[in-house]
Amino acid sequence: MAGMLKLVLCLSFFTCVIVSSSAQTCSKYSFSSNRVFRSCNDLPVLNSFMHYNYDSSSGKLQIAYRQTGVSTSQWIAWAINPTGQGMVGSQALVAYQQSDGKMRAYTSPVTQYQTNLEEGDLSFDVSDLSATYANKEMIIFATLELKNGSSTLNQVWQEGPVSGGAPQMHSTSGANVKSVGTLNLVSGQAGSSAGGGDSKLKKRNIHGVLNAVSWGLLMPMGAIIARYLKVFKSAGPAWFYLHVSCQFSAYVVGVAGWATGIKLGSESAGIEYSTHRIIGIVLFCLGTLQAFALLLRPKPDHKFRVYWNVYHHLVGYAVITLSVINIFKGLDILKPEDKWKQAYTGCIIALACIAVVLEVFTWFVVMKRKKSENGEKFSHANGTNGYSARQGV
Repeated sequence: MAGMLKLVLCLSFFTCVIVSSSAQTCSKYSFSSNRVFRSCNDLPVLNSFMHYNYDSSSGKLQIAYRQTGVSTSQWIAWAINPTGQGMVGSQALVAYQQSDGKMRAYTSPVTQYQTNLEEGDLSFDVSDLSATYANKEMIIFATLELKNGSSTLNQVWQEGPVSGGAPQMHSTSGANVKSVGTLNLVSGQAGSSAGGGDSKLKKRNIHGVLNAVSWGLLMPMGAIIARYLKVFKSAGPAWFYLHVSCQFSAYVVGVAGWATGIKLGSESAGIEYSTHRIIGIVLFCLGTLQAFALLLRPKPDHKFRVYWNVYHHLVGYAVITLSVINIFKGLDILKPEDKWKQAYTGCIIALACIAVVLEVFTWFVVMKRKKSENGEKFSHANGTNGYSARQGV
């Protein structure tokens, strides 16, 4: 009986610990201004917290949006989107610290992705707007007068850099694309729309992997096979089929990666990576030309074969060079963990080292073969002359 009592007490203790650890951290926060907010939510990203009081009869919403880990060179914003989820159409409250140390808080309607968060009136009235900054924590206070009577809001929160005394464009990857969700003012429940962000991030990861494997690895491997294996007579025609198989696989997978990128671009209006996009389009065009050029390949003894070879090699090496450049540009955009960039860099270095070793070995084989062939010609020539001389005696 005593053992059972101890077990129950232990379970109760651990249960209390778990419940305590899972409780909202925002509920333990006390405002220095002695303001009290009855409801709060820990937002899932950007170290952000939402505190509020809501009067359903008047539609007034008193809020305190709080974000920790903020520097004096950053701006923060919290917004309601009355027309949908996401950034465009949202009605934002923006705050940042000015060069003189004073806080600036103002309203800004967001009408496009490439916004400078310019000051303007919102679709609802805002009063008591202010902001504070202390201990790397920035807070926006405001009272909103909601007119539509809905108790569920689409909320958006964000952070970005300040330069020249004005907010600049925020990051378009990682947590900055997941900072959207819903808030039920009556129940206090906050839903997350980050699933949409996760879905887009998943597509971006798929786009990156497909292109890294196809354009960034299979293409260089196919070129190495074509350049070095054909030197060995024992390889026969096998090197050609390996080369074609490798390049064809790279092209098919690369087209899938390219199509994924086009789809992402159409779903991310206003977010553009011009250089990465242009190089991707050029790669697709050159890769397609290479694929069709294979069908028009002249026979080895054709008079135009030498021109086709020059074209094929130049375009092929251009594709490989642009591919590697664009993979690194894509990594800079996606910003994955350092290990992924290091892994791809290691693969490229390994392929380059293999190419250098094979280049030296190939030249050695070719020179040795030429020397042997020249020796055989000289031997045949002497043998013929000697035989003729003896016949003439």
